Amino acid sequence: MQYRPALSKMKPYVPGEQPPPGKFIKLNTNENPYPPPAPVVSAIQSAATGPLNRYPDPMATSFRRAAADALGLPGPEWVLAGNGSDEILTLLVRGFVGEGESLRLPYPSYILYRTLADIQGANWEQVPFNEPWELPQSFGENRDDLKLVLLPNPNSPSGTIVSKTQIAELSNSLNCPLVVDEAYADFAEENCLDLVQSDENIFVTRTLSKSYGLAGIRFGFLVAQPHVIAELTKIKDSYNCDAISIAAATAAMGCQDWLADVVAKMNVTRERMTDRLRALGFDVTPSHANFVWCRHPEGKHAEIHQYLKQSQILIRYMDFPDWGDGLRISVGTDDQIDACLLMIERAMQSLNFSLPARADST
Repeated sequence: MQYRPALSKMKPYVPGEQPPPGKFIKLNTNENPYPPPAPVVSAIQSAATGPLNRYPDPMATSFRRAAADALGLPGPEWVLAGNGSDEILTLLVRGFVGEGESLRLPYPSYILYRTLADIQGANWEQVPFNEPWELPQSFGENRDDLKLVLLPNPNSPSGTIVSKTQIAELSNSLNCPLVVDEAYADFAEENCLDLVQSDENIFVTRTLSKSYGLAGIRFGFLVAQPHVIAELTKIKDSYNCDAISIAAATAAMGCQDWLADVVAKMNVTRERMTDRLRALGFDVTPSHANFVWCRHPEGKHAEIHQYLKQSQILIRYMDFPDWGDGLRISVGTDDQIDACLLMIERAMQSLNFSLPARADST
């Protein structure tokens, strides 16, 4: 059987482990530990008893209007809905990067970007972050074959951000679109939505999987100037969002007070977790997302990960060639984080770490 050469050569993207519900404390895929707001659940129930024998609105018009209102955009024509932000990223790569052309991404960051280039038969260029997680000047350099630049902001796995000022400067230096992937932006102090309105080459992608607690419905969206949305609409699937996800996403946009409360609560938990990990001797990168990236001078990150997994707590062990390995831990409920921290300390004791004198059990 003959597959396209690009498919035969590519390595598949491997998502975080998804065990059966209820068996593990899941802190490995940056999901929201809290259930979605009541109006979203009601909207899902109503949609489930609706005319599911009919196709959904191909443009998710109700969501686009609600998103424009909630985010202060000029109108729904600035929004394109998708089956998770991963589909939006797929459309962007498909729409701007041809076979043999290139896209650019920082390293370490979201590895799916490379997979999307491979599917397209395109090239990808990784530009390593400088320490401490700063973009080098070369990230903004032009090349004739460079057609798209992807920048997760906040970044994963680090949780670090690039300032709006620097992003505007990057866009001015580039001759191609700059996609700011804001999957975690609700947990940060600023975002780039206003830059989209003043710069046609800046696009913002968002997801409802993180801050809105809707990873299970798969819904994301793009914010870009209307002529960009119109062109990308040509290549999306006819009915790329189903009726239930559209109803849930539309209702979620009307729950901004709930969103603010949950984000504030999770950010407090994030800072408490950061302080505790540092007390255990970890180097924790200051995070603007719903997770933290931590490394210990004594290493053994894979062993800690495995110890926690055997204790039915999932965190993410990540090893980046030419960069190093570490642990990414999602923000859970306070009880979940307390359990995780306790087991991390027990893992360190089992692995003969040199624990700080003041490391008290959580």
